Amino acid sequence: MTTMARDATAGSAGVRSAGAPTESAGSAGAGGVGAVAGEVVSWGAAASRGSEIRRHELAMFLRSRRERITPEQVGLPRGRRRRTPGLRREEVAQLSAVGVTWYTWLEQARDIQVSEQVLDALARTLMLDAGERAHLFQLAGAVDPSPAAQCSGITPALRLMLRQLEPVPACIQNSRYDILAYNRTYARLMMRDLDTVPPADRNCLVLAYTNAEWRESIVFLDEAMRLMAARLRVSMAGHLGEPAWKMLVKRLRAESAEFREIWERYEVVSARGKTKQFVSPYVGLVTVDHTDLWLAPAQGARMVTYPPADEQSRERLERLHAIALEAEAEEAGAA
Repeated sequence: MTTMARDATAGSAGVRSAGAPTESAGSAGAGGVGAVAGEVVSWGAAASRGSEIRRHELAMFLRSRRERITPEQVGLPRGRRRRTPGLRREEVAQLSAVGVTWYTWLEQARDIQVSEQVLDALARTLMLDAGERAHLFQLAGAVDPSPAAQCSGITPALRLMLRQLEPVPACIQNSRYDILAYNRTYARLMMRDLDTVPPADRNCLVLAYTNAEWRESIVFLDEAMRLMAARLRVSMAGHLGEPAWKMLVKRLRAESAEFREIWERYEVVSARGKTKQFVSPYVGLVTVDHTDLWLAPAQGARMVTYPPADEQSRERLERLHAIALEAEAEEAGAA
């Protein structure tokens, strides 16, 4: 720092000889200016060095996760001439819908910008768990827009309410249809166990368009998909340009031809309660009344409840709740 300040002072003296104002004319002193300049240069160099280290850490992290995934895990043939442990770079790029050269640069720690959408795609391709996903976004210097990283508004009181509503299935969703919290009956209403679904995939639209088990449980699937897409378009009008919303639509368009076709219709519809039917893998057909309790209109957060619409459904929901309690007790005993 001292050397840099001295160099700046010498340079300033040369400027003064060319007719610049002298210290006696009101200058704060060339040494002071030089010291500030030195601090700026030092800070900039440190920031640049920190960015470079982070890029190398990101590159090594991506490579380590790429090499641990077998082609069979992502539905690719192994082939006879595979020398690379795990996936090849071009395979990761293809599965993540990014350019091969661009992904190669990323693993080479090149100084390139990475969007939240690309990071989300890489996290899903590389099958990162919640901790690994958070590490990926931190290394990239980005904010994770996924619901799993943004559900701090789910208070203990709300979780208690979900429990106390049992055996009525209930969950808390936002206006993107992200499932932020749910009770034990809801977890087993439309599939064997929602807990087994990664948090980043716990979205009613994603599940309805891409998850075979979830789709099988919805009696009027075509109507449900159309209405959800129309409501998403209404809600999205207040969030245009936000990464999480863009990521969701991009993902659905990439993974579902049905969504692409429905989305292009530009249908809009307001939210409303209605009677729904589901076929639970545990108790069979259940008829419920969909009811929304709005928690925060600005964010679109709501508590969704499914009280039974008839006596048979009430009995089946009680049985489903008992099954959930038994499964929980078995898990606790195994632990």
